[in-house]
Amino acid sequence: MRKIIQSHATEFALLAVILLISLFLSLATERFFTLGNAFDLLNTSSVNIIFAVGLLVVLIAGGIDISFAVAASVVQYVAALLLESIGGGGWISGLVIAAVLGVSLGAINALLIHRFKIISIVATIATFNIYFGLLMFFTRGVSIYNLPDWLTSRVILFEHEMADGSWVEITLPVLVMVVCVIATWVLITRTTTGRQLYAFGDNPEGARRFGINVGAMQFIAFGWLGLMAGIAGLIQAHYAQEVVPNALYGRELDVLAAVVLGGARLGGGKGTVLGCVLGVLMISITQNGLNLMGVSPFAFKMIIGAIILVAITLSNTSIERLLPFMREGARR
Repeated sequence: MRKIIQSHATEFALLAVILLISLFLSLATERFFTLGNAFDLLNTSSVNIIFAVGLLVVLIAGGIDISFAVAASVVQYVAALLLESIGGGGWISGLVIAAVLGVSLGAINALLIHRFKIISIVATIATFNIYFGLLMFFTRGVSIYNLPDWLTSRVILFEHEMADGSWVEITLPVLVMVVCVIATWVLITRTTTGRQLYAFGDNPEGARRFGINVGAMQFIAFGWLGLMAGIAGLIQAHYAQEVVPNALYGRELDVLAAVVLGGARLGGGKGTVLGCVLGVLMISITQNGLNLMGVSPFAFKMIIGAIILVAITLSNTSIERLLPFMREGARR
């Protein structure tokens, strides 16, 4: 049991913090501890979780990407235009278009990093500005409201009638999120490629000497994030029932904070899907609770900044060092 706790110390710590925050918010607000609010949290967190599992793969490989949210905005806008040009299409064609566009944008980042030896954060700052600038220049900030019926029709997976006659529901984004989470878990834990990503992120030079294809690792990591960004962009358009060019702008820091808080190390070689999901849920629960309490949204930005600092500190200081009983168990 102690070994399990030691190997998943970050996840247990996050779960404990989430429970404490939830307990406080359930006492501080009347609406937090309700089924409707819980379902809303799950539905609204789905896109960020899809982003997060994609970013997790990049962080495991030792990179960093802050352009994925803007890339998703580009994907959803271009996909909407392409779907309109082919007469509307359907879910299969929509997902294929979004996936191809997303992977392509991720591959551009990988190319800049691998071929031109640009540091990943510098390369993605550049593409962040390029993607967003091009998007706003060509769209002039005009939103798309005339979307295909299949994209705007709500797909309800589960619904429940409350005592007051209102309905709460779990919708399609949750299912897509679950599929993306499982796919990422399989990639990084059940495949040779996943083990190579961890090895490359932990020790790039050692991985290179061992025969791991460095270029392939870069393209797989950033391509996977591009794939997740493309899917998330389409799902965001489905959830919002419109395409707003700057709707996803600014989410990159929230997602980065959540993934690092979930145990992913900025230096690479470390991170789990469970920790990643718990990190996003903690951020979402905190934001939801502050909204219900009527706290200014600017306060949430300050909290995000603090979380990033704490998460980076924890990524450099193992949880075991902070918990005495774990340190003692490790010595035995």
